[in-house]
Amino acid sequence: MSVDLTRDSGIATLTFSDPPVNLYSLRLHEEFDVALEQVEADLPRVLVIRAEGRIVSGGVDVSEFNSRGSRETTKELYDRMLELPDRVEALPIPTIFAAHSLTLTWAFEVALACDLLLASEKARFGLVERVIGLTPTMGGTQRLAARAGVARAKEFVFTGAQYDAATLERWNVVNRVYGVDSFEDDVRSFAEGLADGPTKAFGAAKDILRQYEAGGVPAANAATTSVASALFDTEDLHHGMESFLVDGPGNATFHGR
Repeated sequence: MSVDLTRDSGIATLTFSDPPVNLYSLRLHEEFDVALEQVEADLPRVLVIRAEGRIVSGGVDVSEFNSRGSRETTKELYDRMLELPDRVEALPIPTIFAAHSLTLTWAFEVALACDLLLASEKARFGLVERVIGLTPTMGGTQRLAARAGVARAKEFVFTGAQYDAATLERWNVVNRVYGVDSFEDDVRSFAEGLADGPTKAFGAAKDILRQYEAGGVPAANAATTSVASALFDTEDLHHGMESFLVDGPGNATFHGR
């Protein structure tokens, strides 16, 4: 079992592995915590989350649920599980989940907490908790509804079916679908494009969209001018404006400061 963090050219890559099928466990979650602490302590320009192995994840280690002796201790477990996607979602940098194959339950819920979900053509996704009489506990239902709508989220959870990447791209859940052979290179290229951008401005966009998700356009409008004006203190904005005026659009080099 491992959760490894590597860095290269402003891109941090968090890779999780727990053979044979990368099931969620509290021990794996603890390793995620360590890696995310490193990300938070020294923010990269972009974070990519990916899995090692034949599949992204086959789901959750059901023994984690079955070992709980009461409703109260069960809720404690679910509260703990929800911390993982919430922590990913709160990061002030662009986050990408790269799904190369089957992605069930907790891994899909973490993917939905990322800003962008990139998938290979052979990737499939599911919230299959119905097989044990449960409903998703890590925010997947509501985050799926935010992307695809309430009716689609109900279909997804009620059926427990697996959906391919092309279908979820049509539903606005998956952002891009790439070929299997070129998937790793395509993800890297996409991440590099974001890492070259104005990182603080991307964080500001995330702040505004959080307001939108909480309170719609009025709430986002109420926050926009304060959030955007705070970018006055960033090096990237001043350099970007100067470059635009001197060299024209598209020639600025940003440093994430």
